[in-house]
Order: sequence, then C-alpha cells, then structure tokens
Amino acid sequence: MAVPGGALDEWLTLGQLLDGPEESLRMMATCLCVRDKRGRLVPLRANAVQRAYELRRGRENIVLKARQMGMSTWVAGRMLLKTLLVPGTTTLMVAHTRDAAEGLFATVARMWENLPTEMRAAVAQRGRSNVGQMTFPVVDSEIRVASAAEPNAGRGMSLTNLHCSEVSRWMGDAAETLAGLRAALVPGGELVMESTPNGAYGCFYAQWMQAKEDGVERHFFPWWMEPGYVATAATALTAEELALGLTAEQIGFRRGLAKRFGALRAQEFAEDAAACFLASGCCFFEVEAVERRLAEVERPVTERRGGALQVWLPAVEGRQYLIAADPAGGGSEGDYAALQVVDERTGWQCAELQARMGPRQLAAAIGQLSREYNRARVVVERNNHGAAVLAFLEQEPEREQVPVVAGKDGQAGWLTDAGSRPRMLQALSAVVSQRPERLKSERLLRECRSFVTDERGRAAAARGAHDDLVMSMAMAVAVLGR
Repeated sequence: MAVPGGALDEWLTLGQLLDGPEESLRMMATCLCVRDKRGRLVPLRANAVQRAYELRRGRENIVLKARQMGMSTWVAGRMLLKTLLVPGTTTLMVAHTRDAAEGLFATVARMWENLPTEMRAAVAQRGRSNVGQMTFPVVDSEIRVASAAEPNAGRGMSLTNLHCSEVSRWMGDAAETLAGLRAALVPGGELVMESTPNGAYGCFYAQWMQAKEDGVERHFFPWWMEPGYVATAATALTAEELALGLTAEQIGFRRGLAKRFGALRAQEFAEDAAACFLASGCCFFEVEAVERRLAEVERPVTERRGGALQVWLPAVEGRQYLIAADPAGGGSEGDYAALQVVDERTGWQCAELQARMGPRQLAAAIGQLSREYNRARVVVERNNHGAAVLAFLEQEPEREQVPVVAGKDGQAGWLTDAGSRPRMLQALSAVVSQRPERLKSERLLRECRSFVTDERGRAAAARGAHDDLVMSMAMAVAVLGR
C-alpha cells in the first residue's frame, strides 16, 4: 500500500477503509512499527493470531488467548489508526494495573513516534500530551490509557473505541467497572475485551459465557498459533498428544510447559476454551462436582420478592426445618443478606433468599419464613450486623414462634471466627463433593465456583464476587452436623 502525500483529505479517505479487514491489515503494516521479541523496530505485520482476529473481527469482541500472542499490541495499533484517521474519535484503553497501563501507553507512543512523516504532518500532530493521554487537534481526536484499578476510569467520557486488556485480572468489582465503561461507548463504537483465563468465575468468564447471547464476537487463540512456541522435537508421543495434531516440536514445547508451570499451564497457555477456565484459578470446592451439579439443577418451583426468594421444596406438615441467616448492612450498593432453609432430617436445600436488606427487614423475612416452615429453628451469624438482627427478632410480634438457636457459649446466634470458619467450610465442601444433590440453587453453586483459596491460603470469595450464600449454607451444614 502506497503512503499518501501530506493532504489531510487523502488520509481521512483511508480512515473510511479501516473496517475492511484486508485494507486494515495493509494499513497496519504500512503505517505502524513495533519492537519484536529481539528488540528490533519492525513493521506491524500481522502474525497468525492477529490476522485470524482481523478477519473475524466484529463491532464488539471478546478474545480468550494464551500468553504473548500480540493481541494487546494489535488492538492498540488498530485503535491508534482509528483515532488518527476518523475525526472526533475518543479511544480509551484500560489495563489491569497501572504498570500495565503505562506499558500499553509506551507501545502506542512508540507507534506514534514512528509513523510515516507524511502522516505525522497531515493528521498526527500532537496537542496536549501527558502520561496516559495524547490529543490530536487537527482531527479533534484523543487516545487515553487508564488502569481498571482507578475508581473513575472512563467516567464522564463518550467513547468511540474501548479496549479492555486482561479483564480476568481486574481488581475490585470488575463487573461494575466494565459496565460503567461500556455505558460510555457510543452506539456503533468498537469494543475489544481480551484476556488470558483466570478461573471459571468473575467478570471475564461471565462475559465469555454470555457473549453469543449479547451479540459479542468470540475469538479463542490457543498457544500453538504462535510459531515461536516450539522446542526440541518430542518422541514416543502419547495417544493424548497425537490427538492434538501438533508437530513434534510443539509437543516438545508443551512438555516443557508442564514442567515449568505445572497446574498453571492451562491458564497461561490455553489449549481449550472451556478447559482453560476450569483448570485455572484455585477454587476451594471440587470443581468437577460443582460443574456437574450446575448442569443438573432445575428452576425453583416458585419465586417471590422479585426473584430474591426462591423455593424448591415447600414446607411439608410434620417436617422440621432450619433457617441459617448471614446478615448484611443493607443499602443499594452493600453486601447481600442471605437465608438458607434446609430440611433438618435430610439436609436438602428447600428455599433461599438473597437480597440487599438491613437488619430489621431481614428479621421480618426470617420470622415469616420460620412460621411458613413449621416454626423452623433459626440460626443467625451474630458477627457484625447479626446482633441487630437478633435484637429485632426479639421484637417480632410472634417471637415465640421463631425459635432461635444458641451457640456453644449459650448466647443466641452463631459466631464465625478463626476456629469455626474453616470447619464449617470444610463441612460444606464435603457436601459439595459427596452429596451435591442436596444443593438446589444455581446462585449458590456459582458462588461456590468463585470461592477460591488466595495466595495466603485463606478461602474467600474471588475479587468482585460474593460469598453470602456460601457462608449461610456452610452455617446450616455446621449446625445440622452439630
């Protein structure tokens, strides 16, 4: 492709062709330069992964990939060209950390510095520029780079292009951050979400699973699409290795990955779009058991309170039930309060309530369910807001019909502490593995899937996830076991 002269109109005409994949491939190779893996400055000619993406690219895209495939660089380059050649464009690229954001900006800045001279003179003269922002007054466009950890990333902006990098590793409430960014994207704007996997839970996993329903184009790129991932040719290939259809050099590389990365191989060097999610992350519960049960669960027979209360097994006369309550402070943006209703004899989950409600509302809901389920016994976690819930239960008009379970110390309520917490979670883990049919709730099982063991060995909800349903059911299981 020939580089136009210095006329602005000639360059803007090329901008109209960027949506065509073949023309876009040629423009990237002609106009942009990057550092290759040996540190040399070279034209950005598409590798196999980048070309495959460009040929199938849609308006909104989600990319699941192995490490070091060049996708972040490719998307950054494409969006830089769109910023320069489409007047009035605002582009935002969001990385998972501040360091990653600065690295992405350095890549874009290097591309700008090495643009063709004619292009720099016609459309790419920089105006205001600082760390993370470049403006181009001739075309009234700008490009910014931010970190997902910044609380106000993208706020107040109207975005033409949005590039979200390593979404599975965004800190905080990634789903809320992404929702705010997507809300800023103008109709017809271009979106790319790309990441390596990081467990079958969280924002990126949810976006991947619902992509088809949302009209988002899915792209999966396994590690062997990168030609540099080879090693000494392997011999005596197993049946599993033969089934992959790879070269002996690629199998040699794969065996090396198993030695260097162990269980993290499937996370860092994805081979299968489903298995890479299941194999990554550190789920506290048995993954296979949770996934099997998720595939089996049925819808509740009734739903009340706008779907917050789900019922699978209505009360049966003569049976005894237990209600376990995990309170919260309430408020529209606070944690959820959760109630589990279980059959005392069988341990089967009968009903579940998950809603943002304060102590007084939760106490009223407990009283109502307790009377509905044959004066079910009630256990309330007394940590934090639990004391207020117990106080409100004492004020219930029919409080004599709400029997409250006392803890080992004789006080009303259940104390979750450093001693009781591991035991109750292990008891629930045994149920998940050995008696998963007792669990009826898809919401609960999805929380089990996002309940992980962190780097310090502590079991807790993954960042951005909730654990109120897990903890309330763990409490119920512990009380029944006691």
